[in-house]
Amino acid sequence: MIRRKISGVPLSAGEIDGFIQGVTDNSVRDEEIAAFCMAVYLRGMVQDEVLALTRAMLHSGEVLEWNDLPGPAVDKHSTGGVGDKVSLPLTGVLVACGAYVPMISGRGLGHTGGTLDKLQSIPGYRIDLSPEEMRHNMHEVHAVITGQTASLAPADRRMYAIRDVTGSVSSIPLITASILSKKLAEGIEALVLDVKVGSGAFMETLDAAERLADSLARVGSAAGVRVSALLTRMDEPLGVAIGNANEVAESVACLRGEGPADLETLVVALSAELLVDTGLASDLEAARKKAEEAIRSGEALEAFRRMVVAQGGDGRVIDDPGLLPAASLKAVVAAPEDGYLERVDARRVGKALIVLGGGRRVQEDRVDPSVGIRQLRKVGTRITAGEPILEVAANDEARLAEAVTMLEDAVRVGADAPGGRDLVLGRKRAGSRASDNALGY
Repeated sequence: MIRRKISGVPLSAGEIDGFIQGVTDNSVRDEEIAAFCMAVYLRGMVQDEVLALTRAMLHSGEVLEWNDLPGPAVDKHSTGGVGDKVSLPLTGVLVACGAYVPMISGRGLGHTGGTLDKLQSIPGYRIDLSPEEMRHNMHEVHAVITGQTASLAPADRRMYAIRDVTGSVSSIPLITASILSKKLAEGIEALVLDVKVGSGAFMETLDAAERLADSLARVGSAAGVRVSALLTRMDEPLGVAIGNANEVAESVACLRGEGPADLETLVVALSAELLVDTGLASDLEAARKKAEEAIRSGEALEAFRRMVVAQGGDGRVIDDPGLLPAASLKAVVAAPEDGYLERVDARRVGKALIVLGGGRRVQEDRVDPSVGIRQLRKVGTRITAGEPILEVAANDEARLAEAVTMLEDAVRVGADAPGGRDLVLGRKRAGSRASDNALGY
């Protein structure tokens, strides 16, 4: 089978099923998985192959079912960015609008943050719910955000580790099958994808992001799930808070209607896609208004609070984010001259967070939830020399000094205001041949 793939011959669903069964029961060796991944990386796959691979990985373990819920089960997936805390406020908004959210998420690795790390900065919050506990919480509080269990898409965990060491992580067919097998195992009926574009994203060009979004939308829809995707800018961090406790506090602020404009815009836009796809709103305009009202009324905040408490978290942090962990040392990165803030490079900011101890170079690294960075001025702002742009919080002097040096290189001030700052760059759905760039936000 691997030789056929190396030769560029499309594989049958039966061949792919047999291979994934061997991945799951360990009858296929690591070196065979590596060869398969590299063959797909070099030769690609047609849509039928990607669909077969997704289904085989999905059915390598348990698939959750929510037939007894009175509302639709939905989820969102982001391809990763810096300051991307959208999953937290989005969950509250969706629940307040009548949806159920069985979100299985991950930890951060590299310059992008992880939803589970953010939530674990809340004292007591559990990320190890069993399927039985997930079912209980879905009925009681209508949402969970937890880690992947051993029973869900086990073939993906083994393949992902091998993709990492073989350099085939960027293969769009393998990315598609990996993401969708985990998301479809949640038993959802609709999925919205936030495909990031720019220096802080996995896909740094719009063309690459469009190809990934198109693959995810087409294969997900073919697998029986309503899928939409937004392509969103990730040249600078999302919001103003970077770092785990910082981002929880900003998520709470967003749910109070007091968060940064770009964060709320994206939460509302992604919510709207799911509300329309599940019939909870008639069109995007009505869906946006419904999501905005869930924030303004406080219902989204209360939905988020209920989920946090149901998973063992200290609900007092929702009322007083000052109870979250806080670092002891502070420094600022200031504007070197008068002008317009032309760049705050998201990738460099994410790497500086790792230096501070707020992210991981390898999966085994421990994360300090208290450290972080606050972006005090957004790109396009008129600033004067010496004005603070970034505030850095650390617990170690040497780490702080190193991070500040990195962040000084992340910032650029120029004479002219930068253009082209739209947050949402396009929209993809199954069957669409091009991005819809006239979205109105």
